Amino acid sequence: MPEGPSILLMKENLQKFAGKKVVEASGNASIDTDLLEGKTLLEIRTFGKQTYLVFDEVSVRIHLLMFGSYSVDEQTKPDKNLRLALLFTKGGMYFYTCSIKLVDPEFLSAIDWEADILSDDWNPEKAEKKLKAKPEMMVCDALMDQDIFSGVGNIIKNEVLFRIGVHPESLIGKLPAKKLKELIAEARNYSFDFLEWKRAFVLKKHWQIYHKKTCPICGQKVIKKNTGLGKRSSFYCEKDQKLY
Repeated sequence: MPEGPSILLMKENLQKFAGKKVVEASGNASIDTDLLEGKTLLEIRTFGKQTYLVFDEVSVRIHLLMFGSYSVDEQTKPDKNLRLALLFTKGGMYFYTCSIKLVDPEFLSAIDWEADILSDDWNPEKAEKKLKAKPEMMVCDALMDQDIFSGVGNIIKNEVLFRIGVHPESLIGKLPAKKLKELIAEARNYSFDFLEWKRAFVLKKHWQIYHKKTCPICGQKVIKKNTGLGKRSSFYCEKDQKLY
């Protein structure tokens, strides 16, 4: 599943269509595409792993899920995979194998934009408050909680916990105050590092623990285990990541 930084890059690639009028809308998504034809795309907004194409009276919510993708100016996959195509006078955007929904302006206004880890509106104090309200939650689940860290995915989770030396099964309520603040700060810091590495096509070269066999610090074997309520894969070093 694409994480927040990848979705932000998608927004950058689609940005040229902001302010342009849709001349044709199609695809096999269960929405009324007629509502979009002739309408002007006012702006493109992202919230974590979700993208919103904002029109005057309705917005299109796009979630790429596990295997979704997109292309610009050219349809690159067959019609059976094409969930939505929006064509403009010059070029178009195409979305494949993903979730497409129409939402109203009230839906957008109800989003906690301050939870987006990459947003200028990001509020670390609010994130800390939300975390402290869930002391029994494992840190691996906390980082993947989109209500707290919108945009964080499994790569960011693993790399952040390695950076701060915390075992993924540690409990939020057991973390020292300093470690809790490190968790919040590094979730954002690493997300921006991810963004720049992804933009330069060198992301995998910078992985320290994710899908690694040995710890880059001590050389000990990296443990791979499905952790937390989400049972997502965690990679960690038992020596260099402390269990709280």
